Amino acid sequence: MALSSLLLLNAAVVAGLMVGLWLLALKLRDVSFIDAFWAFNMGVVGVVTYFAADGDPTRQALLAGLCAAWALRLGGHLSARWLRNGEDKRYQSLLARLTARGLSWPLATLIFVFGLQGALLLLVCLPVQIGQAFSHPPIGWLGWAGTTLAAFGLIFEAIADHQLEQFKSDPANAGQVMDRGLWRYTRHPNYFGDACVWWGLGLIACEVPGGWITLAGPAFLTFTLMKWSGAPLLEKGMASSRPGYADYVRRTSGFVPWPPRDG
Repeated sequence: MALSSLLLLNAAVVAGLMVGLWLLALKLRDVSFIDAFWAFNMGVVGVVTYFAADGDPTRQALLAGLCAAWALRLGGHLSARWLRNGEDKRYQSLLARLTARGLSWPLATLIFVFGLQGALLLLVCLPVQIGQAFSHPPIGWLGWAGTTLAAFGLIFEAIADHQLEQFKSDPANAGQVMDRGLWRYTRHPNYFGDACVWWGLGLIACEVPGGWITLAGPAFLTFTLMKWSGAPLLEKGMASSRPGYADYVRRTSGFVPWPPRDG
C-alpha cells in the first residue's frame, strides 16, 4: 500500500472511532474517557498499519508491538482512573467556557475534544505509520537503540503509575505530596516515561526514507506534556491543594530524572 493511502486509511479509522466515542459521550454527558481512548486508539493505528503496510517485518513488529503494549497499559490505567474518579474537571471547565461562547455542548465536544484529539493523535502516531511503510533498509543500530529507549520508557512509566497508585491508596497520605520512588527524582516520571516511549519509536522510524519527519510526533507529545495540557495544568492544581508542593517543586526536577537538590 502506498504511504498516502496508508495515511488516509488510518485517518478514516481514527475518524470513525472518534465519531463513535462522541456518540457515547452524548449519551453519558461526559467526555473524560477520551484520555484512555487517546492511548487505545494509538494502539489501533499501530495494529491497522501493521496489517495494511508491507514494510520490513522486524521493524513493523517492533513498532506495532511496542505501540500496542504502551496503549494497552496506559489505556487500561486511565480507564480505571476514570471509572474510579468520574468526570474530569479539566473537561468540565473547557466545555463550560465553550458553551458560554454560544457553542452547543454536542458541537463543542465534537470539534474541540474528539475532532482535535483525533487529529493530534495521527500526528503523534507518525512513527508507527511511516516507520512501517518501507521494506528497506533493514533495521539497524538506530532502530535497536530506539527499541531499548521505548522499552525503558514503558517500564519507567508503569512503575511510576504503580507507585503513585500505591501512595494514593493509603489514607495516611491524604493531602500529602508524593515524593518517593521515582517521584523523588522527577515531578513527572510517568510523563518522562511516556516521552521516552515515543522518542524511541521515532528513532526506529528514522531509519526509513524520510523517517526524520516522524520526530514531529514525539516532539509535539513532549511539548504537550511539559508545556500545554500535561504538567502545567496538573501543577497548577497541586500548588493550590498540597501545602508542601512548592517545596517539592524547588528541590525536584520538572521532567528529566535528577537527584533532588537537597541531596
